[in-house]
Amino acid sequence: METKDLLEKIKYCNSLTAYSRRKTIPVKVGDVIIGGDNPIVVQSMTTVDTMDTLGSVEQCIRMIESGCQLIRITAPSIKEAENLKNIKDELRKRGYNTPLVADIHFTPNAAEIAAKIVEKVRINPGNYADKKKFEFLEYTDQSYQEELERIRERFLPLVRICKKHGTAMRIGTNHGSLSDRIMSRYGDTPLGMVESALEFLRICEEENYHDVVISMKSSNTQVMVQAYRLLVQKLEEGGFKPYPLHLGVTEAGDGEDGRIKSAVGIGTLLEDGLGDTVRVSLTEDPEFETPVAKALVDRYENRTGHALIPDVVHYPVNPFEYNRRDTIEVFNFGGTNVPRVIADISAVENITEKEMKQVGHFYLPELDKWKMNDLGADYVFSGSNPIPFMLPNGMKEIQHYAVWLYTEDKVNKFPALSLEEFRKAENLHYGLNFLMVSDQEIKEALPLLEGRKDVVVILHSDNLHNMPALRRAFFELMENHSIVPVVARVNYAKQDQDKTMLYAATDVGGLLIEGLGEGIMIGIGAYRESPRTEILDQIKLHNSVSFGVLQAARTRMSKTEYISCPSCGRTLFDLQETTAMIRKRTDHLKGVKIGIMGCIVNGPGEMADADYGYVGSGKGKITLYKGKEVVKKSVASEKAVDELIEIIRKDGMWIEPEA
Repeated sequence: METKDLLEKIKYCNSLTAYSRRKTIPVKVGDVIIGGDNPIVVQSMTTVDTMDTLGSVEQCIRMIESGCQLIRITAPSIKEAENLKNIKDELRKRGYNTPLVADIHFTPNAAEIAAKIVEKVRINPGNYADKKKFEFLEYTDQSYQEELERIRERFLPLVRICKKHGTAMRIGTNHGSLSDRIMSRYGDTPLGMVESALEFLRICEEENYHDVVISMKSSNTQVMVQAYRLLVQKLEEGGFKPYPLHLGVTEAGDGEDGRIKSAVGIGTLLEDGLGDTVRVSLTEDPEFETPVAKALVDRYENRTGHALIPDVVHYPVNPFEYNRRDTIEVFNFGGTNVPRVIADISAVENITEKEMKQVGHFYLPELDKWKMNDLGADYVFSGSNPIPFMLPNGMKEIQHYAVWLYTEDKVNKFPALSLEEFRKAENLHYGLNFLMVSDQEIKEALPLLEGRKDVVVILHSDNLHNMPALRRAFFELMENHSIVPVVARVNYAKQDQDKTMLYAATDVGGLLIEGLGEGIMIGIGAYRESPRTEILDQIKLHNSVSFGVLQAARTRMSKTEYISCPSCGRTLFDLQETTAMIRKRTDHLKGVKIGIMGCIVNGPGEMADADYGYVGSGKGKITLYKGKEVVKKSVASEKAVDELIEIIRKDGMWIEPEA
């Protein structure tokens, strides 16, 4: 598609350069309003059995006290839907008026009951009135329309109940649970996700019911971002009202990985002004989800005051599909190479071999050898503090140009130059030089980069609106046909670890999602004057986060990926304990994706593209999958991890962990 034509068709956000929230219709959920001119709403979901009234109430209170503004509770059958009244009554009796949302899968009857009790219901178009048997079905236009009529008849009662009782609704599409009918016509695509929701939305609009919020969740951040963008585009093209968006990355996992993966997907959309309510899905207690979501959302409170970024005249990427920017190969940057990690150790004077473990490289003095783990940095930036010992082959050193000029080894060490130094330099490395520039300097750097095959750009921005500023600089390079590799460098003030994870995942992950960036570097600047132990702790965090961002954006798989649901009242085993147990046994399987799902609702479909699956199928019983195919049913939970490993072993994907 021609750039001009593509730009004219981009309707998914107000601006690619100026922060501006997408204006939506307001949707009232009890005392909370989603969309309109209202702040972004933070929500979460209970994990206690819905039939445990007091347990659910106590957990709801903990969630509310952690900052949760909406609480979702699963209602898998009629009895749970009916018990929502007892939970709501007890909360109101204790003085808590936070709106409740009923989560519905498979059971329209439960939804119709819940809609008379709670302030909002969530339905999944893929399994509310449709089929999911992983079968390819042939449809004529007539038979497809007949299926839509059947769905309409099944869905209409809920719409009318919601309209009568003032109950809001979320139409929540999940990538992994698209119906066989949708899959047969649209495939496993963002377009299929969007159309799945629009089929239900059209029925709502026919009934003049507009209290609707929409979501497009996936455990694959690329698919998730593309689906939300396409949804907004299709709403605009189809003449629909601008409905609010619920943002979330489904089955993100736990700990650092879960936070980073959530931020890559959610943060990328928030940067472009999309999103009216956010839920971060972690395999942790729900009261720990809310502060993470709030940290993501709070970053945009004062974003409108950012420095001006030049408008985008030519839009050289397609925001609805992943295409990596074309670059030349310079050493192991660019071309077909995976993005590289540069660890900034420049604040450490006379660093020791032992301290290199912070960047994944371990010196074994008794053997006089080096060992590297899966998070071994590719390059270390020592700045003006050169490393006083020989590095292993798997890691290279970058020095400030003024230091490099006087180093003895000008072959295995590489210079980093400012724009002014680069312009005047007479003595450079024969094959790899790093040009450190800001987004403001990129236009000035362009003539100096023309025809160069020995330069990698390290790009940073001081703009508060960081990701769009960096993206605009990439566009400048692309408009001028520059194909030099670019490493995105970000710097943050002193802050808690969660914010570093979330901010880096947003700022660099958002670029990677659009195919921009041949590496990542998190600067140590703010900690330069800190105690040595604190600096080393930050270096370790920055290195780990860098690899996590690349993995979450699906651009470099350096460790085992766990697609684990956040638990809810349907869960049939302790998800946190089980995830930790599986991780302990399998976290050496680089690049293997393992889905860990608490029940069949979050089963084979929601595992999306997992290689292997561990799914609760009954009390103490587990079903094991290879891809979406059942391999073993009703395995006793105490034997299930061993059986999972045996499946991986028979598939030829198992390697023994090192002692």
